[in-house]
Amino acid sequence: MTGWSRAVRTWWHDVPGWLSGIVYVAGAVLLALVVHRVLIWAARRATRGRPDSSAALFVERIRKLMRWLMIVVALAAVQPALDLDRTTATLWARAAALIVPGLLGWAAIVGAGTVIDAMIRHADITVADNLRARRRRTRLGILQRIIVSVILLVTICAMLMTIPAVRTLGVTLVASAGLAGLAVGAAAQPALKNLIAGFQMIFTEPIRIDDVVIIDGEWGRIEEIRLTYVVVKIWDERRLVVPVSKFLEQSFQNWTRQSSALLGSVFWYVDPAADVPRLREALGRIVTASPRWDGRFWNLQVTDTKPDGSIELRGLMTAKDASTAFDLRCDVREGLLAYIAADMPQALFRRRAEVALAPAGPSGPAPTTLG
Repeated sequence: MTGWSRAVRTWWHDVPGWLSGIVYVAGAVLLALVVHRVLIWAARRATRGRPDSSAALFVERIRKLMRWLMIVVALAAVQPALDLDRTTATLWARAAALIVPGLLGWAAIVGAGTVIDAMIRHADITVADNLRARRRRTRLGILQRIIVSVILLVTICAMLMTIPAVRTLGVTLVASAGLAGLAVGAAAQPALKNLIAGFQMIFTEPIRIDDVVIIDGEWGRIEEIRLTYVVVKIWDERRLVVPVSKFLEQSFQNWTRQSSALLGSVFWYVDPAADVPRLREALGRIVTASPRWDGRFWNLQVTDTKPDGSIELRGLMTAKDASTAFDLRCDVREGLLAYIAADMPQALFRRRAEVALAPAGPSGPAPTTLG
């Protein structure tokens, strides 16, 4: 056995340095991948019964990061055994100095994202009264994007500062920061304006996730809030992308600012001879029979008279949210129109004309006058 060991050591000693280096590197990478696979398998097995838990989410997010981190650690461990010349060793050190901050920044983003996503999962916006959940999701979503932006900025700066030429350039820019700052500030003014507006959104909260809004004449829900723009999902599945600053500088309608419950209105234009109390009773039967009514309030009032002689009836009814209120309004409008057509046709608006016959003259009857 000793002879075999001595023979192997002698043979390995005679192997060229570049070949032994390849063997060391390949072996280290292979070992790192095997260990990574085993650790991820064990972690998935431990969280197998809880696929939606925070731990399972963390395992899936950290999987790729752990692979590269273990490869870097393995290469750092075998580096002393490699026969590197001065140039290669310098390049190796610079590459390591560039990669390590990137991995640390990646780890910070994954950790922060996992914690915030776990908190967001506890904010259920599918319930009827989801105001607090929407407020929490909005704040956490914007906070997550701010944290990621700061981590990315710090990570990129740390990586660039490891390059001597970039470090020298940075010192030069700092020394001449006056004109450069003015030029950069003027060029980046629109982006900075929306970025600052994104920070303001956390504290002022003019909108939240799943809010029902009307902006630029479009009805929709707030689907996504970014640092510089907001995505509004229009009722017909289109997406309206709006700069964040627009929600802070221009007026818009927010139907769910304080509560998701809404008071819907429907208008009918009927004949002045219509029996309004009977129509009110019919409306009550239609509203109370609808499963979309939340049971809080309904009413029917004569709110106006029109120049053409018709009268305006306004029906009010409540619903738990905007979508349900829209459907309830459509059902009530259709139901009362059907009732009028079937049971009260005299309520349909009619135009009236007065026909008067003038006294007959010498040449015969005068023409008929319509009034």
